[in-house]
Amino acid sequence: MTVSEQRPLSLDPSDPLAPTLPPSKPGKQGTIPHGRWPWVVGLGVLLGGGLWWFTSSQAELSPPAQGSSQPPPRAVETAPLELGSGQQSRQLLGQVEARTVAEFPSRAAGVVQQLRIQAGDTVQAGEIIAVLDDIDQRLALARAEAELAQARQALVELERGTRPEILQQRQAGVRLAQTLEQEALDNLDRTQALVAEGALSRRVLIEVEAEADSARARRWEAEAALAEVIAGPRQEEIAAQQAVVRAQEIAVEQAQVTLERTQIQAPAAGIVQERLASVGDFLEVGDPVVSIVDRQTLDVFLEVPEILGAQVVAGLPVTLTTRALPDWQITAPITAVIPTADSISRRQQVRVSLEDPPPGLLPGMAVQAQLTGLETPGWLISRDALTRRGGAWSVFVVEENAAQQIPVELAADMGETVAITSTELQAGQEVVVRGSEVLQTGTSVQIVN
Repeated sequence: MTVSEQRPLSLDPSDPLAPTLPPSKPGKQGTIPHGRWPWVVGLGVLLGGGLWWFTSSQAELSPPAQGSSQPPPRAVETAPLELGSGQQSRQLLGQVEARTVAEFPSRAAGVVQQLRIQAGDTVQAGEIIAVLDDIDQRLALARAEAELAQARQALVELERGTRPEILQQRQAGVRLAQTLEQEALDNLDRTQALVAEGALSRRVLIEVEAEADSARARRWEAEAALAEVIAGPRQEEIAAQQAVVRAQEIAVEQAQVTLERTQIQAPAAGIVQERLASVGDFLEVGDPVVSIVDRQTLDVFLEVPEILGAQVVAGLPVTLTTRALPDWQITAPITAVIPTADSISRRQQVRVSLEDPPPGLLPGMAVQAQLTGLETPGWLISRDALTRRGGAWSVFVVEENAAQQIPVELAADMGETVAITSTELQAGQEVVVRGSEVLQTGTSVQIVN
């Protein structure tokens, strides 16, 4: 008897398939007691169900009989393959940095007399934050001012010309030189006569001639001085003195600036981060006094993976959040892309400028950013077409009414639609989007779109 044959349930004790019945009570053979009928019926139903299951399972496991038909094709839904670009988003990490963190140096040398700020104080541009001893600078300024006054007075005298009293003085000097010269000449004439008569020696004549020459030279000198006074100062002399005056004015201005620099001012508004000097310290020019952070303009620097370096450009929007401020969220464009990558992490940095940051956002805080708008070229298909087997993604295409499994890589996930890449796919191929769960390569399919 084959497993496919069926026979009625037999109660014959000699039949091996007959159920075993409990023995009947003596005197009532051939009859079943009334109270045991439900038990007998239940046992019959159980044996009948087991026999049906065994027969059905054997029929499924046995090879089909000769002349039977092949399994019917699997019904599937397909969609034509199209090439496009997928939009994806990436999570980036970064931190807040102050755009202006300045260590303000001393611009003059001196001993610190006052420090008017503490860490955490808010300062305004131009506010005096420290004062240096200025005695040396004041002395230098006074000396420069005195030298300037002298130079200006000399210039005034040149531009004014010769005064009458000086002219009279020079004229009197010429007359005196002429009189002395005449006396020297008269003495020379007398001496020559006496030497000729032999009354005086030749040596006395030589001395008198020398005195006459000296008198003549003094007259020439007096006449030259008188001529100079009459002619007045030359333009070259006036121009030279004007240059001296200008140089002295510059010296005074420099001394004033040096004196003003003993009062150290904050060049920009911000918050004091740290005091770098103390009262009594001697500072050279360039020594730091205080560091100030400008919180009005903050920058967020985000790290971009190497694989996204070519796609991230200035202008792409990012959504910024931070755990420190749960209610804060802002979408801003990437301001700039730093054209270098870290030699260890291979990550590139981008900068997002925040012109009006919230009060609680501080330099050094961690920031998360959602980068959107990245376009990835690939084949656009429904997510339902993806099949994951053995830890890899694949799709099924229909070729000559048979399924063909093709491995793919997921390029972008856009929710209901994904972008995939594969060198084995071609535009227009029919991709299975419904019914791929039980398919294998070579499975006969029927498209029922």
